[in-house]
Amino acid sequence: MNRKPLSEARDADLRHAQAALERAGIRARELAARTGTAVVVMRQGRIIREYPTMQDLERK
Repeated sequence: MNRKPLSEARDADLRHAQAALERAGIRARELAARTGTAVVVMRQGRIIREYPTMQDLERK
């Protein structure tokens, strides 16, 4: 496995992958807050369902 940071990758798509994943996570939480559904995430090796609210999103 290559230990170099993604910012040093030769492939432009790979260099921008982290930012794209972060944007997707924000959008998923916004959609979940609007629809009252869960976002499934892994924290400390456990699968957790989070139910974000619009107030949670405004605090960040």
